[in-house]
Amino acid sequence: MLMNGLLTHLPSEDVAKYCTSVRGLVLRLLGAISESLGLKSETIENSLGKHGQHMALNYYPPCPEPELTYGLPGHTDPNLITVLLQDQVPGLQVLRNGKWVPVTPIPNTFIVNIGDQMQVISNDRYKSVLHRAVVNSSMERLSVPTFYCPSLDAIMEPAKDLVNEQNPAVYRSFTYADYYQKFWDRGLNTECCLDLFKTDHHLIN
Repeated sequence: MLMNGLLTHLPSEDVAKYCTSVRGLVLRLLGAISESLGLKSETIENSLGKHGQHMALNYYPPCPEPELTYGLPGHTDPNLITVLLQDQVPGLQVLRNGKWVPVTPIPNTFIVNIGDQMQVISNDRYKSVLHRAVVNSSMERLSVPTFYCPSLDAIMEPAKDLVNEQNPAVYRSFTYADYYQKFWDRGLNTECCLDLFKTDHHLIN
């Protein structure tokens, strides 16, 4: 129902209900991801400080020459996890084996993207998704991403139970505020900002 009209036309209580529902979904996902890493279900959730959640409405108008522009250039998300609601017009692409692969919209589903902070916490077990959005020659496209984030003062680092002699920490400790600032200083870029936060050992290797 959300995509049948612009989000700004919905009553504020409906938007608030949607945000709350997405937060509940994210927390369930974080518990499942924690357990998939062999961690306690609350480990990732507890590493985020007070948590943060942001939502955007992206509008991509039709473009008669779509090959000349991008709706959104290639990038990874700096946050923890992104839940994307989109209409039925294709536009999202992910980079796989050096090629951009379209993600075909499936009705009544969400797209869930792993972000940079999940890659850090998992010590590279989960990888942040490099993606972009392209425009359509004849149809407009709408998407509503919800970005779930650590609080700005949260200390981000690999989960301690995932670090040992055989699997040393890939990333040093840093605040999410520091990461977020450096991410936007660089601008959207296909080179992941995570390289700036690797430990000396992994920079050498």
